[in-house]
Amino acid sequence: KQVVKNAKVLAGELQRLGWHIISGGTDSHLILMDTWLSGAGVAGKDAERMLERAGIIVNKNTIPHDPRGVLDPSGIRLGTCAETTRGRKEKDMLAIARKIDKVLRGK
Repeated sequence: KQVVKNAKVLAGELQRLGWHIISGGTDSHLILMDTWLSGAGVAGKDAERMLERAGIIVNKNTIPHDPRGVLDPSGIRLGTCAETTRGRKEKDMLAIARKIDKVLRGK
């Protein structure tokens, strides 16, 4: 239950920060996020590398009707299982979302 709660909070905060969450949120442990934002953001492949350097592991992922293709897609997939097993709660997800936002916006 906590894994899903964490995913909902993470998705909600990323949305609040201006990122497009595919399907408007999540009902599971996974989040699919459009990082390309029609060219205003970063490619999924770049987002994956940037976040990994910051200690956040995600996977590049295609999004519905992805104009970029599978090798360099427009999105990333995030999950909350690992952080939840480390004892992270909703407040921690807010901080993680803010760190993701800062990394992807180059701040």
